[in-house]
Amino acid sequence: MSNPQPQRFETDYAGKRLIAEIGQVAEQANGAMLLRIGDSVLLITAVASQAPREGIDFFPLTCDYEEKLYAAGRIPGSFPRREGRPSEQAILASRMIDRPMRPLFPKDFRNDVQIVATVVSHDQEQDTATLAITGASLALAISDIPHGGPVGATRVGLIDGQLLLNPSLQQLQESDLDLVVAGTMDAITMVEAGARQVPEDLMLQALRMAHDQIRSLVQWQLDIKAQIGKPVMNYPSAAVPADIATAVAGAVQGRIGAAARNVDKATRERQIDELKAAVVAELSAHFADRESDIKKAFESELKKAVRGAILDEGIRPDGRRTDEIRQIWAAVGVLPRTHGSAIFTRGQTQALSIVTLGSGQDQQKLDDLGLAEFKRFMHHYNFPPYSVGEARPLRSPGRREIGHGALAERAVHNVMPHDEDFPYVVRIVTEILSSNGSTSMASVCGSTLALMDAGVNLQAPVAGIAMGLITEEGGAERAAVLSDIQGMEDALGDMDFKVAGSERGITALQMDIKIKGLKWSLLEQALEQARVGRLHILGKMLEALPAPRAEMSPWAPRIETVQINPDKIRDVIGPGGKTIRRIVEETGAQIDVEDDGRVFIASNNGMAMQQAIAMIRDLTEDVEVGRIYKGKVTRIMGFGAFVEIMPKKEGLVRIGQLADQRVEKVEDVVNIGDEIMVKVLEIDERGRVNLSRKQALQELAQQQAQTAGAGAGGPA
Repeated sequence: MSNPQPQRFETDYAGKRLIAEIGQVAEQANGAMLLRIGDSVLLITAVASQAPREGIDFFPLTCDYEEKLYAAGRIPGSFPRREGRPSEQAILASRMIDRPMRPLFPKDFRNDVQIVATVVSHDQEQDTATLAITGASLALAISDIPHGGPVGATRVGLIDGQLLLNPSLQQLQESDLDLVVAGTMDAITMVEAGARQVPEDLMLQALRMAHDQIRSLVQWQLDIKAQIGKPVMNYPSAAVPADIATAVAGAVQGRIGAAARNVDKATRERQIDELKAAVVAELSAHFADRESDIKKAFESELKKAVRGAILDEGIRPDGRRTDEIRQIWAAVGVLPRTHGSAIFTRGQTQALSIVTLGSGQDQQKLDDLGLAEFKRFMHHYNFPPYSVGEARPLRSPGRREIGHGALAERAVHNVMPHDEDFPYVVRIVTEILSSNGSTSMASVCGSTLALMDAGVNLQAPVAGIAMGLITEEGGAERAAVLSDIQGMEDALGDMDFKVAGSERGITALQMDIKIKGLKWSLLEQALEQARVGRLHILGKMLEALPAPRAEMSPWAPRIETVQINPDKIRDVIGPGGKTIRRIVEETGAQIDVEDDGRVFIASNNGMAMQQAIAMIRDLTEDVEVGRIYKGKVTRIMGFGAFVEIMPKKEGLVRIGQLADQRVEKVEDVVNIGDEIMVKVLEIDERGRVNLSRKQALQELAQQQAQTAGAGAGGPA
């Protein structure tokens, strides 16, 4: 069998050649390709089942982004030496593929669809996660799977005040903005960003720049689809039959609006469930074995009722105005033995955030394709079942928990003090105690307060808010932007737009929309409304704690930094780590040595820390002329005594410098093992150190006399 030649399609992508090779690999997938830029290559496939999955009321889409460490010439660090569960970055990339793709599938489509993007070669320059979004869209476009794309995606950076499309991984490390944008030809559909307090107007410029590039990527995909795209597959529709939809609409008329309006989430959900059960009971006799369709029609009517009340009357389910924030209260220092803690409550959403400070030995080792090897700042988000009034087994964190935790992590990390000023490893854990919308933004607020409670000198306090959108169906112009959305408004609305930031600007963004397009005027309104809401929330937070505490918790470790010559690192480590282990054993302090010569010493015992610092300095500092040292006599010769004043550093005290009086024999004054005070007289051209015990004793006696005289002359 001859080697099939792929069809090759190229386009310009921010000054680089983006290449898709189609028709040579994974031929049994509905759509597949190799997507290449530079020496980075992704294998991207899209597969749909031949029949819908029975008994479900959702679209079963799975998106997987797989990092193969062979792509960068690495062997996994795990014991079996093979890739295990996806890394956190891979999970976040999987979510970024899913979010712009999912809303564009037909609402009545129930066939399983799986998109897999596998990084098979990585040049350590290109951001492959963003390429995976465009590649997933192209795989769908050339397949027979129904989809409303194409979708393009790009990343934007900000370096030295200049916006930059498709920055390299190295440039991203220096960038003040890391913005991923996905969209269609007409509109932006997904945003993910971390930023160092970037103003709203500059963020809008970055979004517009991104969308210009996205249009080019979408047109490229349309051209490819026109050449080699397959006819769309036929599938059985999961839409509710018209007669059932009409019957349910009549049954709930005049009843569903009242059930959907209640400030208390639990009461509102109970009333809605009771009405749903009543409608199912009423109509089941007429529509036998169609209970699932009746329930789907009921959910559709609920959505119409909630959205209509907001657009027609300006009334939200809990009675708030569109720009009104729920009631807020916060408390700090709620846990006595943690390093920092805070509770943040907004409406019926409540987060408990806990800060733990550690040394360099606590940093997380990363096993992925990124440039960073270790991670010093972590935020972990937990969503236990009791937070929504449910009883179910506890599970390890899923994609949602990891995504929410990462969003809050970005928001707060961008205002952390620099490592040079704050050499701690930081772990924040947020436990969601109660959930009614916007728990990730509550995590931002709780984490900020917990860090301030821990005495962390943040560049600025940060708050977060979730914005929603209700638009009128049928192409009408009416729309309502909602501040601080709750769970129902998220589920039944058209947008979930999370904005976190300080008074100066944005530190994190995440936006998903369920409609095909979002007008720029609405995006601008949402950002401005979010800014006003964010400042309101910040004010409430600062009522609980106006500034970081001046003192850290007594239970937190203290860390001191000693800068040494990098050439002396081997002296601190010692052969096989022998020297540093001896210091740790003798002092009990934790010691971490960086390649640039920074040595971090962590301990809760001040004396132990000072002892460790002194031992490190003795190992690394050069002998200083004129300084007095306490040394140990190591050898005695006829002409003087050799004294060790630092580890492996000896000097000679000649016999004439041992005492004020004449000395006949060295042994008359000192013996091997004696500890004596000596002063460094000189270091000759051969590096030999000459010492004087006589001058050291004279200077120490003068200092003692001066101290005694000052005390005697003081007030009685």
